[in-house]
Amino acid sequence: MKPYYPFTAVCGQDEFKLALLLAAIDPTIGGVLVMGDKGTGKTTTVRALASLLHNSVQPFPFINLPVGASEDRVLGSINLETLINDKRLEVRQGLLAAAHEGILYIDEVNLLNDYIMDMLLDAAASGGYHLEREGLSAWQDSRFVLIGTMNPEEGELRPQLLDRFGLCVTVSTPRDTALRAAITRRRLAFDSDPQQFVHAYAETEREMNRSVNLARTLLLNVEIPDDSYGEVAGLCVQHQAEGMRADILMIKAARAYAAFQNRLSVSIADIHHVAPLVLAHRSKATQQRTPPQQSREQHPSPDRGESHTATRLTI
Repeated sequence: MKPYYPFTAVCGQDEFKLALLLAAIDPTIGGVLVMGDKGTGKTTTVRALASLLHNSVQPFPFINLPVGASEDRVLGSINLETLINDKRLEVRQGLLAAAHEGILYIDEVNLLNDYIMDMLLDAAASGGYHLEREGLSAWQDSRFVLIGTMNPEEGELRPQLLDRFGLCVTVSTPRDTALRAAITRRRLAFDSDPQQFVHAYAETEREMNRSVNLARTLLLNVEIPDDSYGEVAGLCVQHQAEGMRADILMIKAARAYAAFQNRLSVSIADIHHVAPLVLAHRSKATQQRTPPQQSREQHPSPDRGESHTATRLTI
């Protein structure tokens, strides 16, 4: 198997990595939209997550959906060879079905055909879709973590599609010289000897894998105190978020974050920790938005020491 860059070796993308982990812990959050500059490691980080979650017992597919993919390629089609030779209908699996229990990744998602986009968002929400072809109607299981990347300068997503992504992060080119040097140093080390580099991060990868799997098992046992709902409602009203999706997703994200921290109850700090990821693309009160890093500093998790948090989230 081709070695991929380790997830725990990715530098300077803590917000992005946290969003990916939360979506992996609870796929019903609805995926992650990543906005930002080219060349900032977006695809590398997403592939690294798939590699992190993949194991011999439970493979974790990574499907890259091309922007120009046809409807048949995405949804599936009838296998003409089987129809001609055996005179029977057989489904040729599409990319959505191939992504079942894995990641569906779309680079330049803002350039994707609107109809295809609607179909995959519906599939992500319902866990599958009906493939309708002449003489054939078949249900295709398709539960996946949807991750889309885009550069806003190349075009925007329709507001109704934007809202369907559970979490949103903006990735920018780092300005800190020490961070840039660290990123370059690690990348050169990986390119020079991928096997040795991957081996050096093997233990931290296993630890992160165990943490995610444990969080998945804890998820539905995490208690959501009554005051959490009021806190979330207040944030959504303050940011003028339309509809109720933001409220529901903020509770889910906070629950996933608590599970990731091995806790069985959501705290107010958890809500503020994940709120920027939920509100980034939904807030109408732009002047009241708080950058994710500031929010993270103002509302640190009270149940984890700094050194432990660094082990879990720092790369």
